[in-house]
Amino acid sequence: MTDYRRLAAAGALAAVAVFATLALTAPFAQRALAQDDLQRDIDALIRASKARAAIVRGVKDSVVHISVTKKVQGQDGSRLPDLFNDEFFRRFFKPRMPDPPREFRQRGMGSGVIVSEDGYILSNNHVVGDADEVIVKLTDGREFKAEIVGTDPASDIAVIRVDATDLPAAKMGNSDELEIGESVIAIGNPFGLEQTITAGIVSAKGRSGVGVTDYEDFIQTDASINPGNSGGPLINLRGEVVGINTAIFSRSGGNMGIGFAIPINMTQAIMKSLIATGKVTRGFLGVVIQDVTQDLADALDVEVNSGVLIANVGPDSPADRAGIRQGDLIVTFNGRPVKSSNQLRNAVAAIRPGDSVPVNLIREGREMEVDVEIGEQPADMRAAFQPGSQQPMDFFGMSVEPLNPASAEQFGYVGLTGLLVTTIEEDSPAAKAGLRQGALIVEANRTPMKTVAEFRRVVEKTGSGKNLLLLVRLGEISRFLVIKVP
Repeated sequence: MTDYRRLAAAGALAAVAVFATLALTAPFAQRALAQDDLQRDIDALIRASKARAAIVRGVKDSVVHISVTKKVQGQDGSRLPDLFNDEFFRRFFKPRMPDPPREFRQRGMGSGVIVSEDGYILSNNHVVGDADEVIVKLTDGREFKAEIVGTDPASDIAVIRVDATDLPAAKMGNSDELEIGESVIAIGNPFGLEQTITAGIVSAKGRSGVGVTDYEDFIQTDASINPGNSGGPLINLRGEVVGINTAIFSRSGGNMGIGFAIPINMTQAIMKSLIATGKVTRGFLGVVIQDVTQDLADALDVEVNSGVLIANVGPDSPADRAGIRQGDLIVTFNGRPVKSSNQLRNAVAAIRPGDSVPVNLIREGREMEVDVEIGEQPADMRAAFQPGSQQPMDFFGMSVEPLNPASAEQFGYVGLTGLLVTTIEEDSPAAKAGLRQGALIVEANRTPMKTVAEFRRVVEKTGSGKNLLLLVRLGEISRFLVIKVP
């Protein structure tokens, strides 16, 4: 055999040996690679778990346990006290039976989150609202008697304060930036189990119609929320508070995977108002609104998913003064699209009274924009929409009201429209201009008058120091009069 052949044979044998070795070692190498991948996955999970633990450590000291006590007078709700009050039993069995308790104490508990180093704490109105005593317990074991700064039943927000400094305040987040599917963590004291942590995701946003509060814009989450969690924070993965836990959807009283938190952006606005004034001042548009159904959309020839329909406009309301009418469809408010009546209601309430905002609407197929100066929400909302709310209004020393059939018959103005002068002060600008009680203001600055709101708008447009031109009817005579606006 030549050297060449010997070398070729040796090479062939070496190749066979290499392939044989690879065949034997390949399964072990694959298993090793799989083990490495598995270990990396496990390490990633551990890091994520440790990161979540670090997030909780950064926030948990800001979460407090709240216990409340309320004194309740009279009966405790059982049938026994009624038996005690029966005259037969009082006469014959009183010596043997003790008197029923005249007063007892109801106790409750909940959670809260410290929002300032000087002792301000956020919680729920239903936790502390009507309590006689509120005790706050910190994670370091210290307890403080808290004062109730203010409560807002309409949103279920409450602010309390303890006399302490250098407290661990939680960092506030931006609830508008939350996305559905984003991870969140709830911290609180469910069933009195202090510093309980549950995790989940944001399962919905802008949830309304739950029936918990008047103003609902809830963050919905599947993080377990149970009785006692109320008032505690819902945090994001940055450790920022994005909501205040407030309610659960449950048929059993326990968690069923659906909990609700008040968005922190909404909460902060309410909190600032409660701290500043002890109450919440909300914006007021003065309309009755309704969502657009498919039938309404077809009748109005609009998209079903856009706009809110104006069913009624309160007389002399901000909407009335801005020219918004019954049947208008509001499509944007303050630059944001309007999708539902609840959304519009919340948006109006968030505007500071006195601020003007643009409103885009559709009227009889035409798009238009008006500016509305938002008013302050009245204590009695229903009164703002009753016909009786259009009472005589004072202008230039006179009171006016819309002409009605009875007064038209009385003063001989049947078939006319305008504002009737009901009272007038001597030497007032109106009296000096020639107006008298019983006069009918038919026009103001060439504009026909039907409502007090229309007259107010014309007066405001005229401006101070300018002349207001009135067409006035007195009996059978019509004449033009001028009043200088003060």
